[in-house]
Amino acid sequence: MKYYSLNHNAPTVSFEEAVIQGLATDRGLYFPENITPLPTAFFDNIENQSNEEIAFQAIQQFVGDEIPETELRAIIKDTLCFDFPVVEVEKGIYSLELFHGPTLAFKDVGARFMSRCLGYFSKQSRAEKIKNSKGVEDISNIENESIQAKPSTVLVATSGDTGGAVANGFLGVEGVEVIILYPKGKVSPIQELQLTTCGQNITALEVEGTFDDCQAMVKDAFMDASLNQHLTLTSANSINVARWLPQQLYYFFAWQQWVAQYGDNTPMHIVVPSGNFGNICAGMMAKASGLPLGHFVAA
Repeated sequence: MKYYSLNHNAPTVSFEEAVIQGLATDRGLYFPENITPLPTAFFDNIENQSNEEIAFQAIQQFVGDEIPETELRAIIKDTLCFDFPVVEVEKGIYSLELFHGPTLAFKDVGARFMSRCLGYFSKQSRAEKIKNSKGVEDISNIENESIQAKPSTVLVATSGDTGGAVANGFLGVEGVEVIILYPKGKVSPIQELQLTTCGQNITALEVEGTFDDCQAMVKDAFMDASLNQHLTLTSANSINVARWLPQQLYYFFAWQQWVAQYGDNTPMHIVVPSGNFGNICAGMMAKASGLPLGHFVAA
């Protein structure tokens, strides 16, 4: 799978490059070149499939062959370690509960998926360095070599929930350092604890200002040529394809439960509380992949 910039003034890149770079060189967002609808048989049998199998079928085309099937399935299994229930609010109206993850944020899935993809790519980069230094193809006996690939530095601005999900998702991931910027006095006490008590590879920095100030600092960092010579910067905000693409899985899980309740002839319309539109964009990607959803409303 190749990804292009929505500003149309940057080279196309692989999934790995899109994840590691975060933002295209023309400051555009990366977007997949093609979206292939899943076969009808997949949807006909969706009630009988596990969340992990549904997720693999839905996400695999966007990853391509850059992560082997066994590794991708392991990443998915580790990502989907909690439930996504559809709960009735009143007749005909349901809530898809996305707060059952470790930080109670709907962003837990995206953060966990992205962190594990970056961890895999970092591991592969280290393996290549060992191969090149030793002049061998088989590194099974030298996995503990001290040669290190250049770590990725994940830079993220947060007003609370993104930072907590990223901190938890990336905690302990080898080859990835995380720096979180959050506005002083503008996150809840429990969110601040989620950001600041992790340690290890997670650093949280309090900023005098607003979330917009934090976001401006992140964007300035990406455009700083000298800084980028020393660091491999990427973002865990919803500009990163590995953060927002897995959010389409919510809609597959919701449809599976909807079909069990109403059958597949009753349309399911979606209302999404929206800020930066990453979540509703993911839902529209799910529809483009063949999921038979109705209307979308950005609230």
